[in-house]
Amino acid sequence: MSFEAWLAFTAASMVLLVIPGPTILLVVSYALGQGWRTALPMSVGVALGDFTAMTLSMLGIGALLAASASVFTVLKVIGAAYLVYLGIKLFRAGGTLNAEPRTDAVSSARMMAHAWLVTALNPKSITFFVAFLPQFIDRHTDFVTQMMIFESTFLALAFANAFGYALVASRARSLVSNPRAIRIFNRAGGSLLIGAGVATMAVRSGS
Repeated sequence: MSFEAWLAFTAASMVLLVIPGPTILLVVSYALGQGWRTALPMSVGVALGDFTAMTLSMLGIGALLAASASVFTVLKVIGAAYLVYLGIKLFRAGGTLNAEPRTDAVSSARMMAHAWLVTALNPKSITFFVAFLPQFIDRHTDFVTQMMIFESTFLALAFANAFGYALVASRARSLVSNPRAIRIFNRAGGSLLIGAGVATMAVRSGS
């Protein structure tokens, strides 16, 4: 795996993580209701959930790669089309972040478990990873090494992103409820998803 591929994966992951989804809504809800103390347990739970979903996805991708290079290529094309679909859907999304403050008193362990469950058990997470990861995997390079590098990179970014959202929600509540800011996030993220999917399909058709 080249440094350029890792850099592209890192940049794409940073953009994708900042887009509000079910996990971020949960993080923001706890932070709005209980303040910055929720940041650490929620971030750990999110990272563990992403680790679970990403590992399951990578193992499935690895099995397909071992079975047939042609099947893996088909998966990349389908994944690219799925990214375009997600991008269009996100671009057309509204400018609201429906996160109601959670005021119920729960322990840090329960918050962490809640974040892990929401992140890991969301079928869309695994589907997304199956579509996203093959765009950066080099089938001529050791798969396990790539898996470890991609997972450690993504989990570090996921932890930092969730932690940042929790701090912003607890300190600058007006920002997470600002329709203009959310709309910018959605349109920028949607455009980048569409671009990534189209670029991948263009590369496949030209190869």
